[in-house]
Amino acid sequence: MINITHKHSTLRKAIAQAVVEVSKEETIAALRERKVPKGDVFEMAKTAGLFAVKRTSDLIPDCHPLPVEFTSVSYRIEGLKVYVEMEVHTIYKTGVEVEAMHGVSVVALTMYDMLKPIDKGITIKDIRLLEKKGGKSNVKAVDVSSVRAAVLVCSDRVSQGLMEDRSGKLLVAGLEEMGIDQVTYACLPDDEAGITSWLKDKVSEQQLILVSGGSGLGPRDRSTEAIRSVLDREIPGIMEHYRNYGQQRIPTAMLSRGVAGMSGQCLIIGLPGSPGAAQDALHALFPAVFHVLEVERGGGH
Repeated sequence: MINITHKHSTLRKAIAQAVVEVSKEETIAALRERKVPKGDVFEMAKTAGLFAVKRTSDLIPDCHPLPVEFTSVSYRIEGLKVYVEMEVHTIYKTGVEVEAMHGVSVVALTMYDMLKPIDKGITIKDIRLLEKKGGKSNVKAVDVSSVRAAVLVCSDRVSQGLMEDRSGKLLVAGLEEMGIDQVTYACLPDDEAGITSWLKDKVSEQQLILVSGGSGLGPRDRSTEAIRSVLDREIPGIMEHYRNYGQQRIPTAMLSRGVAGMSGQCLIIGLPGSPGAAQDALHALFPAVFHVLEVERGGGH
């Protein structure tokens, strides 16, 4: 199965459709009047579809087991066709499109099985996905190609050439992959005055600054204090979400002292200096955090 451990649990919905076409009006009449010999077709098929949704991961090898939190089946008769729709919801890391399509397929097959004693000309057709919501598709797309971004690495050893930087390079590559055309990169010693001065110089030029390193528990928490000194206002929810994401993967993520907020129209996010922390930030915060930039330039709510 595809690795989804880096994804977020969000509300995800899917609606799928199948069409059951009978060959004579008498079959439709029997359906409407609940006079099919095998029983109430609509209720029996609905029950079978609900079971099918829950068992999807048992039958489709690459489907992840997931919590099914809502299902519904609806029918619409037009002429000799019965349109079946199955809607499925979950709050999880992956969508429920296959669950909806599997469920609606079994609804249609159950109808076929129950109706075939009275109608030999039944066909099942047009099994398809009608709608999908959730995950990345829930986040409003923001054009970031013109965003001016910078990554600042705060490390004595990296700035002295004693250690290769990995975290900052990961952040630069991640931003570029998201569509930001050019990302400024810099490395400074872990010195509060120097970091503060650099940030003050850059906030008028950049719309997004990611600061990597210097956010630990000890007295060397230089970058967090430097960032706070230049912020007009903090946005606590950004780091709350980041820490929550990290804690689901490593308990010590709760110790992070990172900070995020606005200086003028520049969003500054301070992150721990490890490569894992950088990778988590890319998965946890983006692309949703781009909404802050959209609001600042008047394009959001």
